[in-house]
Amino acid sequence: MQITSNFDSGNIHVVNAQDPLNIQLEIKQDNQSEFFQWFHFKLHNTERCEHVMHITNASKSAYVEGWEGYQAVASYDRQEWFRVPTTYDGTKLSISLTPEFDSVYFAYFCPYSYERHQDLIHSAQLDIDCQLDVLGQTLDGRDMSLLVVGEPSQTKKKVWVTARQHPGETMAEWFMEGFIDRLLDEDDGIARSLLNNAVFYLVPNMNPDGSVRGHLRTNAVGVNLNREWQNPSMEKSPEVFLVREKMLETGVDLHLDIHGDEALPYNFVAGCEGIPSYDERLKNLEDKFKAILLSITPEFQDEKGYDKDAPGEANLTVGSNWVGEQFKCLAYTVEMPFKDNELLPDYSVGWSDERSSLFGRDFLTAIHHVINDV
Repeated sequence: MQITSNFDSGNIHVVNAQDPLNIQLEIKQDNQSEFFQWFHFKLHNTERCEHVMHITNASKSAYVEGWEGYQAVASYDRQEWFRVPTTYDGTKLSISLTPEFDSVYFAYFCPYSYERHQDLIHSAQLDIDCQLDVLGQTLDGRDMSLLVVGEPSQTKKKVWVTARQHPGETMAEWFMEGFIDRLLDEDDGIARSLLNNAVFYLVPNMNPDGSVRGHLRTNAVGVNLNREWQNPSMEKSPEVFLVREKMLETGVDLHLDIHGDEALPYNFVAGCEGIPSYDERLKNLEDKFKAILLSITPEFQDEKGYDKDAPGEANLTVGSNWVGEQFKCLAYTVEMPFKDNELLPDYSVGWSDERSSLFGRDFLTAIHHVINDV
């Protein structure tokens, strides 16, 4: 029996793997940080028997409530991921499976590899409406890639969509894949109409270093990018610094920042109610956007989510709050679950890569209905 995480986005430490029924594992912390929750490893078994893997430091992870009702994902071919029996006893997370093949992968959520990221942005650039720009490099020397979709014009609205500030939230880049695929579909009326009226600035992966390193929440030097937006630096948070500079150059009329939530089994959005410039116009835009989403997909709801900030008390180091205040625009944080969508459960796959991608496609319809108002 062999267990390894020596690959893109891999994360696990093997404590003891002598007994298939009592495999002891630990999740490694993000570099220079106490955050940890993302895991991704491969089990190569020597016999077809039940394997029980205990993640023994689960109770010390960043979001312990994320383990309640959670089921890990597994895959034999790294293409199709399915949920496997998982329990949490308040101390350890236990994953059970009798493998049907020689090798099986396990992960916190369906991984989105750096190679797939490269495929996504480079296939997008082949479209006549899309340009691939490099804003600069990360601390590990990876490109900060920006897709510009549509012909820039002073009269067009500027729509920014950023994703995966927290690298373990891989559903965010699956969302972007669906979003981009629909936006570049020349036969899609919503997409064609939007590109007549708007230019899209898309960052499918805000944190490529953390993604490859197998981090949950931080970049190469342990910085939470979604707390850097007021004062980023090339030394600690070049990812935010470079994107923010480009935003200041282009302007922003609508911003979506795509995330995943460990604990809440729902899809929801978090608005900018607490920013100093929040007014009736922004409230009406937020309400309209949510109403459109509610009307087009049962995957979305607006009853469960984060508590709204009191007036003037928003944390402006958070991306969508800073953008909303800086540009006085509609700015939302979009959250998807690591577990399942409790309102529309799928017991085989839970909330998944494919559902995240379809959810991304739905957002183009919502943008279409508010684009003339932003």
